[in-house]
Amino acid sequence: MTAQEFETALKKGTIPTICYLYGEESFLVERAVRLLLDRAIDPSLKDFNFNVFYGNESKGIDIADAAQTLPMFAERRAVLVKRAESLTAAACEALLPYILNPAPGTCLIFTGAKIDQRKKFFLELKKHGWLIEYKRLYDNKLSAFIQSEATVHGKPIDSAAADFLAFLIGNNLQELSSQIEKLVVFAGSHPRITLEDVRAVASSSKAFTVFELARFMCVKDVPNALKSLDTLFRNGEETPMMIGALARHFRQLWRVREMLDQKAAKPDIGREAGINPYFLDDMITQARNFGRGELRNIFTELYRCDLASKTGGGQPYTLMHGLVMGICCG
Repeated sequence: MTAQEFETALKKGTIPTICYLYGEESFLVERAVRLLLDRAIDPSLKDFNFNVFYGNESKGIDIADAAQTLPMFAERRAVLVKRAESLTAAACEALLPYILNPAPGTCLIFTGAKIDQRKKFFLELKKHGWLIEYKRLYDNKLSAFIQSEATVHGKPIDSAAADFLAFLIGNNLQELSSQIEKLVVFAGSHPRITLEDVRAVASSSKAFTVFELARFMCVKDVPNALKSLDTLFRNGEETPMMIGALARHFRQLWRVREMLDQKAAKPDIGREAGINPYFLDDMITQARNFGRGELRNIFTELYRCDLASKTGGGQPYTLMHGLVMGICCG
């Protein structure tokens, strides 16, 4: 079952007796759990009909006993097992009889980062329950996620604004959700969230400064690039995060450079590289400042700096200062 099918079933009133929600994207897993609990049990009776266990510290028999307990003053109770991938073999064995014959008045929810479908426990769970995986979103899906989230909050967001926010924040759905909530408040009575709103709200964030750093580096503006770098370090930004953001920017720039060399039309470049028309001219200007050989060398330097920052191979500021100067003056 896909995540979309799962949410559609819940909205139609179908509540599973057993389900396992798992995957790399913990934000989506946690949100799905909240959606399920909102529909599975009466919030006013939650104290009587809801139990939480942790797989790394719970016995299977205790989880099964809780799941077999009749709901109090309600149609259904819920039992949530977090970190379920850490359940011991003994705990899984103790839970098997329940998996084969679940209580109709209980919604038993397992959550975890991963599953091993070779194990008997998961094979039986797949037969008798629902398995739903939440994969990490690719970068080209982030704008759609942002637009969907903004609409849910009752404030649609312009596509250029969504693209810009995705570029600034990257693949951190928790942070994206937080920024969307701020934007909804900031937009106030305006019918939509605009690019100007995103710029205003994000201008004080570390992500915006990384965006500026990348842009100044790509137009060879040494003074402003170093100013942005100093601001990031002053604000306590982590070096791996900066390098990751720069790598994402240069990866997109490399694709633009390749298409320029192929004499591709501007609309085709934007479509292929996934760049909103609002930003396309700026990205093409930046790409013209580099040859593909230069970009290849930049990625070598990004990798070297990333490795050094994680293994104590140099002072973070010295590494980043050298990286910025090398790209700006190369």
